[in-house]
Amino acid sequence: MIKNPANVGPPPKSSSLPDYVYGNLRDDIFALRLLPGDQVTESDIAAYFDVSRTPVREALQRLQRDGLMQGYVRGGWEVVPVDFKRYEDLFEMRRVIELYAVTRLCQEGVGIDQSLIDGLQLTWCCPVDQRLVDGLQVATLDEGFHQTLVRATGNLEMATTFDRLTDRVRIVRRLDFLYGDCVQLTYDEHAAILGAITTRDSAAALGLMTAHIEDSHASVRQLTLHHLHNVRVGASAERLPYLPVKMQRLS
Repeated sequence: MIKNPANVGPPPKSSSLPDYVYGNLRDDIFALRLLPGDQVTESDIAAYFDVSRTPVREALQRLQRDGLMQGYVRGGWEVVPVDFKRYEDLFEMRRVIELYAVTRLCQEGVGIDQSLIDGLQLTWCCPVDQRLVDGLQVATLDEGFHQTLVRATGNLEMATTFDRLTDRVRIVRRLDFLYGDCVQLTYDEHAAILGAITTRDSAAALGLMTAHIEDSHASVRQLTLHHLHNVRVGASAERLPYLPVKMQRLS
């Protein structure tokens, strides 16, 4: 029987059990411990977290609504496989929102949150020797950069929509930071975008953001199942106890 390991804390009170399982599974997906195509069962997850199948099912259904899991019969579930058409659609939505955001941020006399822009400048407009080099750390900062630009416009509904969009492209974006060569380029491009926003140069900001998004999109197009396999091999020593040995279906 699968045992709850020491690094997973005890379940909270019953009313929070679905949130507890949901949060841990979501973290495993976004940390690439669970990869697209990985298959799990409700019973194995329940044993791992020392809970009944009911909160596990609720958590998995919530992940399904998030677009991260899909269910099968008899309690079987799968991390949603890579769907390149879906990512094309998501990146197109990202482009629409972010180009609107930089346009608005460059306008005179509109209500934007300048403190958010100032905070981004502290992170991204730093000396080269102060830049982070860890891919996953920079991936997290990269998400924050784009989310903060949208939030700074003051359009909270758009910011909420963009946050959900960010969740849905997180896996492929993190693979890009792990296997691509984009860390230093990300710093350079973010600093340039912030510079254009600061000087209210709308044309430059739009051009820079468009190129930045297209570079990211091109990296996703080059993503291969081989990259997913490399992640699996690298993580094999840390195999999740609730992940069956014969789950390595990467397509």
